[in-house]
Amino acid sequence: METNRFELIEKELVPSYHFPESEVLENSDEKKLLKRELDRAISLGNIEHLKVKIFFADDKSDKIVNTTIWAITDNAILLKKNVVIPIRRIIKLEI
Repeated sequence: METNRFELIEKELVPSYHFPESEVLENSDEKKLLKRELDRAISLGNIEHLKVKIFFADDKSDKIVNTTIWAITDNAILLKKNVVIPIRRIIKLEI
């Protein structure tokens, strides 16, 4: 995946973005891989406070945020300061 099209942003900007209802990953294998990456990231974040690169898309462009994932729900990930990114808009993680 070409990552130079992604804009690096601070997590504090995430609440200002609009997230469409559509999924960015259409392939079921990609979704399963993302779920495994999310499970691993939450474990490493809680145990070692490890930051991960989260590649995601809002309604305008692709972005990266480098942060710790604090929690995962069925539909979203929770970052510090109650910042939320919908799972349906996450493209991939780099741990």
